[in-house]
Amino acid sequence: MTSPAPRGAYGGGSLSEIGGGGSANLADILERVLDRGVVIAGDIQVNLLDIELLTIKIRLLVASVDKAKEMGIDWWEQDPSLSSGARTREPAEEIERLRDRVAALESRRKEETP
Repeated sequence: MTSPAPRGAYGGGSLSEIGGGGSANLADILERVLDRGVVIAGDIQVNLLDIELLTIKIRLLVASVDKAKEMGIDWWEQDPSLSSGARTREPAEEIERLRDRVAALESRRKEETP
């Protein structure tokens, strides 16, 4: 009669059994993080003789694009350097704004001249 194989230190399987599905586990963890989102927040302070010289506030959000949009975060869509749609919309809006301004100035000039 043979005895059962010894288990790992934490009651799990052997190292080869645990490490075998490592890539699948990592993919599952990454999928869960992107699906739900993770917020990491921290502050760094530099003091010299109890005088605060520098404070850096770090806020990091890791989430999928869909999750970020669901939370109302979509700054990359309005950034002309990141979105071609923002590049084409921005000049058209600026031109329309300038045309309205010119029309208003012209109408004011006509009112002022006798």
